[in-house]
Amino acid sequence: MGKLEGRVAIITGGAGGIGYATAQRFIAEGAAVVIADLRADTAAIDALDGQAVFVKTDVSDMTDVERLAAEVMAQFGKIDILVNNAGITRDKSLKKMTEADFDAVISVNLKGVFNCTKVVAPFMVEAGYGRIMNTASIVGVYGNFGQTNYAAAKAGVIGMTKTWMRELGRKGITVNAVAPGFIETDMIKTIPDEVIQGMIKSTPVQRAGKPEDIANAFLFLASEEASFVNGVVLHVDGGLAY
Repeated sequence: MGKLEGRVAIITGGAGGIGYATAQRFIAEGAAVVIADLRADTAAIDALDGQAVFVKTDVSDMTDVERLAAEVMAQFGKIDILVNNAGITRDKSLKKMTEADFDAVISVNLKGVFNCTKVVAPFMVEAGYGRIMNTASIVGVYGNFGQTNYAAAKAGVIGMTKTWMRELGRKGITVNAVAPGFIETDMIKTIPDEVIQGMIKSTPVQRAGKPEDIANAFLFLASEEASFVNGVVLHVDGGLAY
């Protein structure tokens, strides 16, 4: 029996990168997975052999998130796990960043986490069980040049994680965050190679992380092995932050 046998999980931003790797890992451990994303990589989702349901969702739109939850409840009757992973970047220095750049990232990366948790938490409270996990970032802890919007959003995610663990822990729900370091996803494709090599050199394990490294962290936090882990921001960064 898998570690998540019989569990129902929603993974936002699950059509690619960290979210997709997490969907694969959860399915392998017995979970029913709902991928909530604005885009669908048909080939990738088909590769999951029908073991995941795709629901097109704009996490920045509360009404859309309510529709997502209603569809999941109608099909599965419960929501055990929520992975708030959807995110975008609009990187620019403070001088060049526009209000639209700032608002777009905050809307998805911060408000989206609020929307999904706000909608899903009552179902978990009613069931007396839940695992909520948020994708933060080491950038939300230490900041980063050219990422005012992204760093602000991820710092906010960490703050919400710490708040919700206090509010929901007594209801049988744990709330934790994972703070990835330098991970090989589509988000790094626009980064110059010399910058990438510099990041790898600065990472004590001397490599970039893989989406599977983050998926394994989410699996632990979603499992019964982490039933007494609450309010943690788990750094998965190869030691980069230290």
